[in-house]
Amino acid sequence: MTDASTGKVVVNRAMSLDGFIAGPGHSMDWIFEHMTSATFPEVMAATGAMLIGRGTYGVGKRMSDEATDYDGGEKFVLTHRPPDEPDPNVTFLTCDIEEAVATARRAAGDKNLEILGADVAAQCLQRGLVDEILVYVLPVLLGDGVRFTPPSRDRIDLEPCSNVQSGGVTVLRFHVRK
Repeated sequence: MTDASTGKVVVNRAMSLDGFIAGPGHSMDWIFEHMTSATFPEVMAATGAMLIGRGTYGVGKRMSDEATDYDGGEKFVLTHRPPDEPDPNVTFLTCDIEEAVATARRAAGDKNLEILGADVAAQCLQRGLVDEILVYVLPVLLGDGVRFTPPSRDRIDLEPCSNVQSGGVTVLRFHVRK
């Protein structure tokens, strides 16, 4: 899916050591205890657009008081239920996952398309639309919450390509084998 003139489709996740990307009640405040947008500026600089699930968008809206200054380019939210009031900072998409990825990739230009949200990422992975997975493993055990992937998904093989440690955060990057 990727060629030399375009960026990659990258699932970007912060994760607890026990494999959760959100805590009970979809809480994500624990992430900001360990990371800010300044933690890995090269990721933000490489991102041209973001495709976000509706649930993750909702969590982000609730957390807007703690919002970071992360600029990942144009934001697209894939949903069956667009909000009644438009958000001027977001384009809501009601199409299938392949069309959503294609739309967001065009907006990303030659930069990466970042995928955020458990369900959207799982759909992209299952359909072979993801080039890389970037995981920030944080030094916390949540015990419960939203898993990295749903248990019903098929096996997907990965190839490790880098790992970096910054303070208590370990960053793992994997190519998705196709």
